[in-house]
Amino acid sequence: MTLEKDPLEHERASWKPSPGLAVAVPDPVRDPELPPHRARITDKDPAAMTRAVRTVYTLFYLSVAASIWAIAAYFLFPIENGSVVAIRDNNLFIGLGIALALLAIGIGAIHWSKAIMSDKEFVEPRHATRGRDSTRLAAAQAFAVANEESGFGRRALVRNSMIAAVVASLAPGIVLFRGLAPFDSPLEPDAGNPVALLSRTMWKEGTRLAHDPEGTPIRAADVTLGSAVHVIPEDLADLSHTEGYLEEKAKAIVLLMRLLPEQLIEQPDKKDWSYDGIVAYSKVCTHVGCPVALYEQQTHHLLCPCHQSQFDVTNGAAVIFGPAARPLPQLPIMVDDEGYLVARSDFTEPVGPSFWERH
Repeated sequence: MTLEKDPLEHERASWKPSPGLAVAVPDPVRDPELPPHRARITDKDPAAMTRAVRTVYTLFYLSVAASIWAIAAYFLFPIENGSVVAIRDNNLFIGLGIALALLAIGIGAIHWSKAIMSDKEFVEPRHATRGRDSTRLAAAQAFAVANEESGFGRRALVRNSMIAAVVASLAPGIVLFRGLAPFDSPLEPDAGNPVALLSRTMWKEGTRLAHDPEGTPIRAADVTLGSAVHVIPEDLADLSHTEGYLEEKAKAIVLLMRLLPEQLIEQPDKKDWSYDGIVAYSKVCTHVGCPVALYEQQTHHLLCPCHQSQFDVTNGAAVIFGPAARPLPQLPIMVDDEGYLVARSDFTEPVGPSFWERH
């Protein structure tokens, strides 16, 4: 292959400047140096500095007050009754308190840095070596200068108010963990026992399986091969929009699937828990309680979208991947005289996360 030559290559190689022609040679990059320092109003006027300091610590104390309000709102607007209004008010007022607390800290810190801390520009020479005694001494001196210029060690009121605001901003989050703790109630003896609460659901012998959310009973003949149906107890529809509905539904949700009967690997004591290849398993993941609702028809695997736990439907919903610690509880089912799928009993083990069982 022959490459064409640039027709101007010879002219470029032979070109020389004329004796009287001046050629511009670029200058080396010069240091632009620092611009002239512009003093702030707080540097010129002591009264302005005093106002800036007062503004900063006021913002920090406002943050403390907002954090206290968020904690108070947790108790003033409880959500134990489960009503939509109570949940709305609880989230609204706690959220406003936390948001105001963090916002006041942010504004106060920015105002401190812009109006109070020293803003003089300086050049810090850097050296190729590090770690010598002189370098360590210089670093310590730099920290001392930074402390002096920021006023952190000198302005005790600003410093202490900032520390109080940061510490107080953590308190609402810590208090909110109380909602995760079990509680005892004279009216509900098992209220403080999560294992007992998760061991009982609305399923009982003879309860029909119904479509979620409309509550229409399901005939066995209508469940097609490879399908996955979201199921609730038929009786749950009677509790719709009433107190306790969401709690009962969260425990009783089920996923119904139909496979070929010969594909099921069933334990001898669970042979009658399925009907003609139809099996029902709790939708509540045994890891942290997310809804297991993704079904692979070809592999017969159930997937949890939260942390990717996988369960084998053909083998008792055994865990085959992910952090889940135990299989999904199976709901024993049968068919009534009218051909509807009904439960043989409630779940025989607690539904939901297995961390309740740890000691």
